Amino acid sequence: MANKVKIDLACGSKKKEGYIGVDIANVEGVDIVHDLTQYPWPIEDNSVDNIHCSHYMEHVPHVDIKGILKQSSSFEEFKSKTIESKDGFINFVNEVYRILKIGGTAEVIVPHYMSVRAFGDPTHTRYIGDFSFLYLDKEWRDENNISHYGIECDFEMIASYHIGNELLLKSQEVRDEAFVKEWNAINDLIVKMTKR
Repeated sequence: MANKVKIDLACGSKKKEGYIGVDIANVEGVDIVHDLTQYPWPIEDNSVDNIHCSHYMEHVPHVDIKGILKQSSSFEEFKSKTIESKDGFINFVNEVYRILKIGGTAEVIVPHYMSVRAFGDPTHTRYIGDFSFLYLDKEWRDENNISHYGIECDFEMIASYHIGNELLLKSQEVRDEAFVKEWNAINDLIVKMTKR
C-alpha cells in the first residue's frame, strides 16, 4: 500500500516514530505547529490513515466562555451563544472524524476517570471513562435520542486498559471486580476508534 498518513496529535517532544507531529509547542519533533483547540485543523478532510493521541483529550477545554463573552453585546446574546456552542470534547472528536479516511483509526489514551492520574494534574479539565466513548457511536446516540448534542462522528470502538502491576497476575474475575469498585485499578484507558 502507498505511504500511509499518520499523525500524532499533541505529540510534544515525544512524537511517535513514523508519524507527523502536531502540537501547539514549537519543539523538536513537531512538524505542524497548531493550537488543537482552533478549528478546523490545517489538515485536509479524509486524508489521514492513523491518529495517535496520548494524554491530551483530558486537557481539551470545555466551551470557550471568555470568547463567547467577548463576542456578546448582551446577556441574552451570551446565553444564546453559550447554549449553541459545542463542548471542546465534541469539537475535538468531530475534527478527528473529519480528517480520518473511512476505515482510518485513531488510538486515544487518557487517564481513567477512577485513577489518581485523572485528578492529580491540575491542568486536566475533564474525566473520561469507557462510557464517554459511547457518545461517538451514531447508532448508540440515535437509540438514546441524543442527536442534538452536535456530535457528527460515527466510530466503532474497542477499549482496553493499562492496569497496575498488582492486578496483572490476578484472575480476570478479580480484575473485573476491581475495575468497577476500586480506585486506581486502571491507570489509563486506551481506545481504538475506527471511522465508519
